[in-house]
Amino acid sequence: MPPFIIPPLVKVALAVLGAGAAVHWIAKEVRRINQELERVKTASAIDRRSLPKLRRDPRTGEWRPE
Repeated sequence: MPPFIIPPLVKVALAVLGAGAAVHWIAKEVRRINQELERVKTASAIDRRSLPKLRRDPRTGEWRPE
């Protein structure tokens, strides 16, 4: 059985299709990440004044609300 020979044009076509698929996937991931970052950026920040202040208990070393 002779070795399987792939013509150069078929190799180039497969390489172009693979590169196109990779670019498509990367672009989709970049859009998804940017949407997630935008969602986090527009989310309301935690109001620090509504959180209780903590103080360390000298006997146990645990943090407890004031």
